[in-house]
Amino acid sequence: MSVSKVEVGTDNSQEKYLRELTRNYKALEKPLKYGPEIDSLQDLITALHKEFDTDYVDIEMVNHIMLSYKSDPSEWRKFAKFDRYKYTRNLVDAGNGKFNLIILCWGEGHASSIHDHSDSHCFMKMLQGQLTETKFDMPYSEDENDSNNNQQYTASELQEIGKTTVSTNEVCYINDNIGLHQVENPSHTDTAVSLHLYCPPFNSCSVFHKNSGKKMSCPVTFWSKYGVREGSKVQD
Repeated sequence: MSVSKVEVGTDNSQEKYLRELTRNYKALEKPLKYGPEIDSLQDLITALHKEFDTDYVDIEMVNHIMLSYKSDPSEWRKFAKFDRYKYTRNLVDAGNGKFNLIILCWGEGHASSIHDHSDSHCFMKMLQGQLTETKFDMPYSEDENDSNNNQQYTASELQEIGKTTVSTNEVCYINDNIGLHQVENPSHTDTAVSLHLYCPPFNSCSVFHKNSGKKMSCPVTFWSKYGVREGSKVQD
């Protein structure tokens, strides 16, 4: 399987265009009637590269591609690296710096923090098991021009706006205009595996404290890349 190994690009017209799309995009509920057939993980990767070859990405087609793939463990198992203590982020394809395709592996009871997506699109497709996604309203800063990543927000507690169970082959979507989310494996007996597409890719995001609304910047790292473990350094 061929993969691209450029992780994060620079500002360009495509990146600006994608960020503009987050203002209104809400996601498809089912695949489009037109579009490429996706019969394998390699088909998915090839189709994504084709869509991102233009500055004006058809984000609905990207959504269609993620919805159309049917999970086949024999294709993605080599990328699925678990850790006993926390969920892992495993890079599958770096999209020539235009997107990141990542497999996340969730042990029993593992959960993410409440976080944003750095003004990018986030598609999450379940490959195995179930995850619970809890969404929260984006809090508003007392000073929107304050660049301090540890600033306090006006909300004393983040407001939950929805909770969804995502099962194998289903896709959920979020961007910062929709809100924040937290993802959790609710099972105490079964692991879960999910496939995430982030566009544009990012190196850090903001995490939020549920009770205080306080946020802080957090780097995002990879547990493995292209099926190979990233040394001995673990992700934050």
